[in-house]
Amino acid sequence: MNSTVNENRRAVVMFVDDDPSVTAALKRVLRHEPYEVIAETSADGALRTLGARPVDVVISDEQMPGMPGSEFLAIVRQQFPRTIRMILSGHATLDAAVRAINEGRVYRFFLKPCHPSEVKAAIQQSLEHRRLTTLSSQLLRRHQRQARLVEALEKESPGLTHLETDDDGAIVVDETDADCDLSSVLHALSKELGT
Repeated sequence: MNSTVNENRRAVVMFVDDDPSVTAALKRVLRHEPYEVIAETSADGALRTLGARPVDVVISDEQMPGMPGSEFLAIVRQQFPRTIRMILSGHATLDAAVRAINEGRVYRFFLKPCHPSEVKAAIQQSLEHRRLTTLSSQLLRRHQRQARLVEALEKESPGLTHLETDDDGAIVVDETDADCDLSSVLHALSKELGT
């Protein structure tokens, strides 16, 4: 279900830790931030929530009963790839860090205790990074559509995309060319460009 983020809704941040005092503290840290903050005490509960609603950021403890955070985040990566993943660990081992990075593709690895401002900053940065990545993808797709349109116009009217300019940089149009209907070409381009 975890569909693309609607920019008009508040981002949803989920904390997953088997210690409710940790999730309560993390929720307090974000109480003045523009996020909806939810908490789960197990990986299974978090996966059920993720399956039921969009969640933008998941911050999980590494050492939890039933399933380590790195394994949980690897599942999140596979099933909900747009969800940003971070991990907290009070007993960091190199093996846990490597699993979290390689399998869960975590955005950030925090060591407990970490300063609340670090968590807030990482959430803000990760959401902004995803927003810019999404915008970049949209712009690339738009550019590709426009390039296909220009290519089709060039096939229809060879030489159309070759512009001759004068010394001042103004486009020179050969009005004697009966094969080129400049107004229809400009109309098609402006329609595609949305101008």
